[in-house]
Amino acid sequence: MMEATPYLGVSRSLCGRFWLERPGDDRLGLAIAQRCQVPEIVGRMLAARGHTLEGAPSFLQPKLRDLLTDPSELKDMDQAAARLADGIGRGERIAIFGDYDVDGATSAALLSRFLRAVGVEEPLLYVPDRMREGYGPNAPAFHALKAQGATLVITVDCGITAFAALEEAQRIGLDVIIADHHVAEPALPAAQAVINPNRLDENFPHRNLAAVGVVYLLVIATNRALRRRGWFGPARPEPDLLQWLDLVALGTVCDVVALTGLNRALASQGLKVMARRGNLGIKALCDVARVDDRVDAYHAAFLLGPRVNAGGRVGRSDLGARLLATDDPVLASDLARQLDAYNEDRRALENEVQAAALRQAEAQAADNPHLLFLAGAGWHPGVIGIVAGRLKERYQRPACVIALEDGVGKASGRSVTGLHLGQAIIAAREAGLVLKGGGHAMAAGFEVQEEKLGALQAFIAARFKDNLDGTPLVPTLLIDGALQARAASPQLISTLDRLAPFGAGNAEPRFVLPAQRVAMADIVGSDHVRCMLTGPDGGRLKAIAFRVASEELGRTLLASRGAALHIAGRLKRDSWRGREQVQIQIEDAAFAAG
Repeated sequence: MMEATPYLGVSRSLCGRFWLERPGDDRLGLAIAQRCQVPEIVGRMLAARGHTLEGAPSFLQPKLRDLLTDPSELKDMDQAAARLADGIGRGERIAIFGDYDVDGATSAALLSRFLRAVGVEEPLLYVPDRMREGYGPNAPAFHALKAQGATLVITVDCGITAFAALEEAQRIGLDVIIADHHVAEPALPAAQAVINPNRLDENFPHRNLAAVGVVYLLVIATNRALRRRGWFGPARPEPDLLQWLDLVALGTVCDVVALTGLNRALASQGLKVMARRGNLGIKALCDVARVDDRVDAYHAAFLLGPRVNAGGRVGRSDLGARLLATDDPVLASDLARQLDAYNEDRRALENEVQAAALRQAEAQAADNPHLLFLAGAGWHPGVIGIVAGRLKERYQRPACVIALEDGVGKASGRSVTGLHLGQAIIAAREAGLVLKGGGHAMAAGFEVQEEKLGALQAFIAARFKDNLDGTPLVPTLLIDGALQARAASPQLISTLDRLAPFGAGNAEPRFVLPAQRVAMADIVGSDHVRCMLTGPDGGRLKAIAFRVASEELGRTLLASRGAALHIAGRLKRDSWRGREQVQIQIEDAAFAAG
């Protein structure tokens, strides 16, 4: 990477990154623009993101009817749909066992809404307490559901590695269907059906679905099975499954799976449904988060998702799923307010853990080019995933953050493209280095004995080093191009919206404003820096840099004293007080030469 030419000569920015122009074939970009009848800038960005002349049209206009695969192509799907249809038809007590993150909450809410719509008595909902029970199914929880009359349990976003708990469920006479997407082991747990696109024996084409995408396919398959059995009629109409795509979009965006192929179609169509705010829980979340604009992937990921997550992180784990499943406006408003309050508590805990983890990361960064492995006693397990994500972004390498208590560490990790963290944790468990754990390519969770931390760190680091052939990871910022301030217009953003929704696998365009001067800068909120930039063209542009006031980037913006800075970031609409303007969210900066 260091042999490449740094963009605008920036080999080490204020955030320690090497700026690199996103590579692309300009001729291909022009051909895409002509075929798809879009502006040339859109064609160039599609080419730079690896799209072909043949594939670009379906990317620009993702349609479920073109991309949605028959759910029966997933192994065990037909068995799962038949067993669930049997339970519905016999009036069995059905339970949903969820996870405490957004993917788990949306999966549980989607399945709950479907079951109610087809005539099931209110299904039982069980989401484990993060602090007391940890992640995934456990034997006491299955016993509790059995005592409440459950005969069938569907695990969503969990279960694929819960061998002991599922054996106990089988022993006490509970039928279990697993609907998961995390990395599987060669052996599968005891269950009526195991639906998971990441089973090792699976040939399903859409392996990167979020759990809520898997659950949506289960809903489609079960609905089809009920239709074939004559379940629907004038007294019991067939539900419109498209109405729940808002939940699918929310879970898909927040679980940071690649927004390509089927995921892109689900997210794109689901955000259109979300814009109608028909789900009372999503509407209440928008109200407490003060989202007045049309909801897009940014709002879902950074405003709605954290609030859904907040109950599981520092409060009650089932609040998010209950909020998204309810049709009671008073309850929805109450739950949203509770989650908003928990989100404030989460921020305080997150800042505390992040400050301590950053001190360790600074000490490790130079000597650990393939992995950050950070542990501390008293760190709250509910926020370590967020902190791991922040450190991964900052240092551009995998980060595992471990909360230690009574000799055991509860950990959450985030990774970068090309280094599969979920597989590394599965391998470590098979080697006896972790007590339990799993995940997918970009994220994983695990538990480890404190005395094995050093061996586990060495194991994962060596595995990642081998994956990269020993090449160190260099913090890099990919740049799509340069703009002057006057060119940063609402019309440009509308043009770039043709590429939305943005997220994993479909990077939001990032531009550099060369040689800007900071005309004004101050601190807003707790740690954000707000600026007014002026460019060589005389244009002025508002800017915001989040959570940087105490870092070199923030300090430089606040005290630049007229120095010329190259500013890198993403353009955003700013419709405050009804005026549609543009601002740039600053991600990095560097002093302009000369």
